[in-house]
Order: sequence, then structure tokens, then C-alpha cells
Amino acid sequence: MSRDMTQSIMRRKPIDDIEEESKHSGLFKSLGLWQLTAIGVGGIIGVGIFSLAGLVAAGSDGTPGVGPAVLISFLIAGLASAAAALSYAEFAGMIPRAGSAYTYGYVALGEVIGWFIGWDLLLEYIAIVAVVAIGISGYLDAFLAGIGIHLPAAVTSTFDEGKGGIVNIPAILVCLLVTWILSRGTKAFGRFELVAVGIKVVLILFIIGLGVFYIDTNNYNPFMPSGFGPVVAGSATVFFAVFGYDAMSTAAEEAKDGKKHMPKAIVLSLIIAMLLYVAATLVLTGMQNYKDIDPKAGFASAFTSVGLPVIATIISVFAVLSILTVMLTFLLGVTRVWFSMSRDGLLPGWFAKTDRNGTPQRVTWIGGIASAFLAGVFPIKAVADLTNIGILAAFVVVCLSVIIFRYKRPDAPRTFRLPLMPVIPAFGVLASAFLMLQLHWETWLRFVVWLIIGLVIYFGYGRKHSLMNPNSPRHQELADTHRPLS
Repeated sequence: MSRDMTQSIMRRKPIDDIEEESKHSGLFKSLGLWQLTAIGVGGIIGVGIFSLAGLVAAGSDGTPGVGPAVLISFLIAGLASAAAALSYAEFAGMIPRAGSAYTYGYVALGEVIGWFIGWDLLLEYIAIVAVVAIGISGYLDAFLAGIGIHLPAAVTSTFDEGKGGIVNIPAILVCLLVTWILSRGTKAFGRFELVAVGIKVVLILFIIGLGVFYIDTNNYNPFMPSGFGPVVAGSATVFFAVFGYDAMSTAAEEAKDGKKHMPKAIVLSLIIAMLLYVAATLVLTGMQNYKDIDPKAGFASAFTSVGLPVIATIISVFAVLSILTVMLTFLLGVTRVWFSMSRDGLLPGWFAKTDRNGTPQRVTWIGGIASAFLAGVFPIKAVADLTNIGILAAFVVVCLSVIIFRYKRPDAPRTFRLPLMPVIPAFGVLASAFLMLQLHWETWLRFVVWLIIGLVIYFGYGRKHSLMNPNSPRHQELADTHRPLS
């Protein structure tokens, strides 16, 4: 690789231009602290409690169930996530910009690293929306079965699930519904998210409060039926359930005071989520023997097993509403990362156009349709593992970036400073890399193929059209109008 090419792909986005750049983004600043926190909680809590907790506890597709030790799986994942969350919080206080991990990598490590993380996040966030849609489909199926309506497996499951399925139509419809909600604008989305997250937290507290009275401590024995190995492997799967603040940070340019509120919202959302996860997993595995838990609708299964089918039906209804917030948060993340990459010239500027509501409609609908396709044709575990490897890779980059940037730019104003530097972010790097190694080789293969496709697009288009390339037409256009070149 020539020296000129090496310099071009490692060029860094100047942090000093970012604040000025955001003034011309076309995005509206309409989100306060509690709306941001609601978006974070909305992204973290959902399918993790209502689907993945039961999936890992009971086991599936030849994977042994970890039983009540699913609690430990969540705690391991939570520790890794906490280290990354603090790293995100420091960056969010310095760079309240729509790109999140993509921008942090671009500023600290260079353009090609930023590209890879942005490209990675596009797939992972779309896949997350698909995973959650599949989880909603499972609860919807449980609800309809509870009132005597049985939908054919051909339209509620996929071919790979071995149930005679063809395509998961409810999951497709849910993806399209969420896309429509997000397309209405950030202000309307923020209001919906705040109300829906409130309902979600009340529902989970109700489940925990009622479920405590039906715990049979015999169900906790054995606590770790399959040994520690599957518990660690399970933490790689439930890791899906302990992030969401990263997608929330993509809304930084739409925050009223991003530098002040983003770090607080990130930390608050993770604390609230982990407290609820610990309590919920103890109740779930205490109410029903782990071998009998329905992997697709855990709490509905648990309440039915103790003779409360009406409660199970209520849970199924409200689980659908509460899980919608996860889809909204991550679809928001898709659109804002895509928007940011397009604005920087790494993808065509056509994608960065916003409408009169300050919404990038084109990428919103493209992302929504792509997630509908994944949800319709792939089983939940395959898509969940695909999302996890991508997010863990992003966490490695963000944790590395915060270390490097602290020493390269100690003078940069920070509204939040990560404590115990560099111990906490270094732990985040090692923990995230370790969890990545627990994932199946097929997941790695899909991930590598996606990155190779991204590499081709970057060298074929992005490097030449980047605003950081002084020879690109858009760089010259902005220079002529005295706009920031980053």
C-alpha cells in the first residue's frame, strides 16, 4: 500500500469542526434528558427480558440450557457493557454527533476504522430490529393461542426453525409499522418512546412483583445445570440485551443539550436496565423449571405454568408494545449512522436528505424494509448472534478510541471523564473480545463477508468522495461556501 493511500485512509475527522457542522445537519433538536434516557432504556430492555432470558435459560438448537445461572450470563454481559458505556459517555460529552461509534472511531483512529464501524453498525442495527420483531411475533402467537386463535406455522416461523415454516409475516408487519412510526419525525417519536417506556417499566415491575409470590425455590436447584462454559457462552447471546445506549447516542444531534445530557442518559439507562434484568431473571427461573420455559415467550410460559393464563395473555399484549421501543431505538440508530456516513461523503449524499420534519426518510424506509426481510426469513438465534458480534466489535473500537484520544487530546473539553483510565476501557476491550470468541464460526463468517463487501465499497466510492479528501467535489463545494470540511 502506497504512503499516500495509507495517509488517506488514516485521516482523522477534526473534532473542532464537528459542533459547527451539526448546525447545518437538518436534524431538529427536540430531545431532553428524560426522553434520551427513555430511548436508552427502550433500546436496552425488551427482547432480552421477554425472549432471550428464556432462550438462554432453556437452551435451543442443541445448545444446553444454563438454568437459573442465566442471571450470571446477564451479569457478565453487563460488566462488559458497563465498561463500554462509560467510554461512550466520555465521547458523547465531547462529540454530540449523530454517528456515535462511527464518529468516535473516525476522530480517534482514522477514516478506514470509522468506515468499518459505521458499515458494521448498519448491518447490526438492522439485524437487531429483525431480532426484536421475531420476539414480538412469538408473543403475538402466544397471545392469539391464548384466546383460541392458532396461526399456521407456515406464516409465523421460518424454514430454518424446523416447524414447517416458510416466512414470519407478523415479524415483517411489525418492522414496517415501526418504520412508519419513526418516519413521522423525531419529536413525535420521542413522545411515543417516553410513554411506551413508562408502560414497559410498569409492566416489568408488575411481573416481578406478582411473580415473586409464585417462586418455587426448588427450581433454583441445580443453579448451574450445564456448568460454567455454557453460562459464559450464554453471556455472548444475552449481550444483545445489555446495550441500546449506543443506538441512543446516535440521536445526540437531536438532543437539546447533547454535551450535558448524553453522558447522564447513557449511565442512567444502563443502571435502570441491569436492576430490572437481575430481578426479572430470578423470577422467571424461580416460577418455572428452566427445562419447561418457552424460549420464545418466557414469562407468558411461566405464568401459564402457575395457573395464571390471563396474566400470561396480558403480558403477551403489553410485551408487544414494550418491545416496540427497542425496535424504534435501533432503527433510529440505523438511520442516523447512515445519515452521518452519507453527510461525510463516504456514502452517496442522496441518503442524507431530510424532510420538513428533520427526518432522513430515505434511509428510514430502506433500513425498515431490510429489517423486515431478515425478520421474515431467518430464525432468532442466528440473527441475534450476528448482531452481537458487530456490537462487540464496535465496543472494542470505542474503548480503544477513548484511551487513545484521552492521551492525544487531553485538552479537549469533556463534560464527563471516564474514571480509572485506562483500566476500565482496557477491561472493556478484553471482555468484548472474549465474548466475540464465544460466538459460532458461522457468525464470524457472515461478519467477515459483510466487512469485505464494505471494504470494496469504501475503496470503490467512499475514499474518493470523502469530505476529508481535498480532491472530492463535495469538499470543494463546502470550502467555497465556508462550511466545515469535516
